[in-house]
Parts: sequence; structure tokens; C-alpha cells
Amino acid sequence: MTVGTDLPKADALFDLDAWLHRWPASVYATELHYGVLVFIGCDAFDERDAETARRTYPGRRVLIDDTGKLEVHPAGDGPPISIFDPRHPLRATLS
Repeated sequence: MTVGTDLPKADALFDLDAWLHRWPASVYATELHYGVLVFIGCDAFDERDAETARRTYPGRRVLIDDTGKLEVHPAGDGPPISIFDPRHPLRATLS
């Protein structure tokens, strides 16, 4: 298994490794936490997956948390804080 392979060129076919291990095809679950999209993969996502998510959700802030989940946050100032961080402002206001 090749985890984190680059996506195939636009004129090439997908192979099983690219399909199983890259966002968005490798998403095992999609959740919504306090208005933040959270994608859980079969493996941890990496910066290449985050870049694809940034193009998919323009203007939103994308981060990969410490466990490899990919989070899509609303636009804002500075880098986003993981929605699973107890200090996240949305958790305090919506709890």
C-alpha cells in the first residue's frame, strides 16, 4: 500500500492506492461539529489533501488536526484551531 501518493495526472486513470488513501475518495466518515466539516479518512490526511480541500472550499480555512482528520472551518483571521480543542471559541459559545 502506498499511503499519501500524489494524485494521478489529469489525463491518467486513478489507481487503487490513490482512490483509497487520498481525500475526498478515502473519506471513511464525514461529520459536522459546531458547523465545522470534519473528514475522517482510512489513513491520516496530509498537506496535499488539505490543498485539494482548499480548492474545493474556496475562502474557508482548512486544517489537519493532530489525529489526521481534515477540518474545514469558516473564513476568519489567522489559522484555525481544531474544533476538538476545548479552547475553540465555538465550543464555548454553543455548548
